Amino acid sequence: MKEQDVVKALAALAQQSRLQIFRSLVVAGETGMTPTRIAEALDLPSTGLSFHLKELTHAGLITQERDGRNLIYRAAFATMNDVLAYLTLNCCEGQSCQLLDVTASCQVKSA
Repeated sequence: MKEQDVVKALAALAQQSRLQIFRSLVVAGETGMTPTRIAEALDLPSTGLSFHLKELTHAGLITQERDGRNLIYRAAFATMNDVLAYLTLNCCEGQSCQLLDVTASCQVKSA
């Protein structure tokens, strides 16, 4: 994935409504969601929803498919994975990364 594509994807997600839409579509999986269902689930006005869907589509983060009279939107998992791979490329200087136990490192010892 090219750096400019990653920047475009991250810019599209750097807005609260679009991030919520994308996360909802990730949860919906291959089933996807109609614009009406997205608007209802997130309590978003339908007037602004089409703009957000267009931005996410333009960034390659979601796809659109016509099913009869309905449009079905789905997360583009390949693009999402490409963005994550780009962000984590050469993580930990190429060595196996181990997750830190955040709760263990944040514990306060009592006196």
